[in-house]
Amino acid sequence: MNKPKHIDINNRKALYDYELLDKYDTGIILKGTEIKSIRNGLVNLKDGFCFFKGTELFVKNVHIAAYEHGNIMNHEPLSVRKLLLTKRELHKLLTKVKERGYTIVPTRMYISERGFAKLEIALARGKKSFDKRNSIKQKDIKREMDRNDRY
Repeated sequence: MNKPKHIDINNRKALYDYELLDKYDTGIILKGTEIKSIRNGLVNLKDGFCFFKGTELFVKNVHIAAYEHGNIMNHEPLSVRKLLLTKRELHKLLTKVKERGYTIVPTRMYISERGFAKLEIALARGKKSFDKRNSIKQKDIKREMDRNDRY
């Protein structure tokens, strides 16, 4: 049996724009050639967001590029995909999202040890512009300290 290639796609924009509170690993329902594109690393999580339709959670605007060797049955790159969570997790997320200022964003997509595509989502609260400046400042200070420690 072939070992799956290590795929780990991160959403760095989510870390910049949001304060991440809780993280959840979810399964994702894929169609046809989507898993092949994910294994090739052709995924963009930057504009993605999650929303509830009834009691089910879906992800939208996650771009999975069309498979290059696909045929007429190739998948739609920006289709809405259902996420797989337990009822308890869905209920917890639904109550938090109904509160003002909370949203759910995809932060990471990876291939598990068993070969399944997994999406890590986070319950997040939007940062204000001064919070973003503070994050950049802290990152610069850490980088400068690391640079000074090396020399």
